[in-house]
Amino acid sequence: MKGHYKRRNCKCNPKKKCTCGKTWTFWVNIGPDPKTGKRRQKSKGGFKTKEDAENAVSALITDVKKGTFIKESDILFKDFAEQWLPMYIERTCPKPGTIRLRKYSINKLLPYLAHIKLKNVSEEMFQDALDDLKAKNLSKSTMEGILATGKMIFDMAVHKKLIREDPAKKAYIKKDPKVIKETDEDDQKNSDEDLPNYFEKKELKIFLNAAKKNGLFMDELIFTLLAYTGMRVGELVVLKWKDIDFTKRTVRINKTYYNEYNNIAKYELVQPKTEKSKRKIMVSSLVIEMLKKHKEEQERTIVRLGDLYTNKGFIFTNVQIHHGFPILTKLVENRMKRLLRLANLNTKLSPHSLRHTHTSLLAAAGVELEDIKDRLGHFDDEITRKIYLHITDPVKREASDKFDNFMES
Repeated sequence: MKGHYKRRNCKCNPKKKCTCGKTWTFWVNIGPDPKTGKRRQKSKGGFKTKEDAENAVSALITDVKKGTFIKESDILFKDFAEQWLPMYIERTCPKPGTIRLRKYSINKLLPYLAHIKLKNVSEEMFQDALDDLKAKNLSKSTMEGILATGKMIFDMAVHKKLIREDPAKKAYIKKDPKVIKETDEDDQKNSDEDLPNYFEKKELKIFLNAAKKNGLFMDELIFTLLAYTGMRVGELVVLKWKDIDFTKRTVRINKTYYNEYNNIAKYELVQPKTEKSKRKIMVSSLVIEMLKKHKEEQERTIVRLGDLYTNKGFIFTNVQIHHGFPILTKLVENRMKRLLRLANLNTKLSPHSLRHTHTSLLAAAGVELEDIKDRLGHFDDEITRKIYLHITDPVKREASDKFDNFMES
């Protein structure tokens, strides 16, 4: 399998030294196609010297002899990405939100790679795309999603023998430079700024009182349940009566809500965020009594509406249209904004802020961090830890002061 070498488009006198700077190209027969028996020829150009081209041919012949030769495809990145997504969905059965993330990530990579052949995407090219996206101040989680999607696409291309090498294998997300903090005061200030919004105990009482006095139908129960359990709003809207044990005073969480276009009739019940999110929460007698009262009201509504009510066992259901279908998470957000305005409280707070509030109040009550994480359905969560440490720091300082005073006495 000897190769043929030539400077393409070189018009220099072959008897003299080339001065045009054209690169070398090789042509080499690599034996019959194992499927068709027809002759196969491989060519490649762009080599600076004839020696480079000869070395490439030697490596190619070695691959052919070992049976590891791959005829790289001419498919474009955009076309393979389109083919990859259904394969990914079939193999992994991801949640709808994950599929949406993969589509989003592909769209972010397309401006850089769309019309480039897969085999021509280099490590530098893919890394430059990531660096440019990072410079656009995309969040850490978004960048991680884009990198993971790119890696899976190229890994599949290698697996399908469309390309020889994976250009995303060693790709990474650049880290932000660490800023040295000058003083302890700056440390404390930055730490406080990192904390999410949540209610203080007094503010929560004001908010829940507003829900009781000025709330719309179900408001008091919705926001009391969120505040007293720390559950996610997506978990709340798909709670069913069979998830409530009135005797043992527990609420079981084993699903969450997905509705990409906020269409009441086209919701999906999906697995919770993580396996740890599947849990049972002990609730107070106050919450149980409120649930009992709501159940009685709902049963009267079901009788009144008859066949117009689609009874799927949900606790929080629509009352205007699509009777019996779970309420939108957006409705909970809008209801909360209304109550915050009426109570003259921080309108930047959200239903998720009640989850952070639950964390802070449990920490203030002396509940251990691990127990809080179990209740919230976390395996590990940075925000929960930050809130916990923020709330318990004064308690730790008080313990230290007590020790000092004891030693001095």
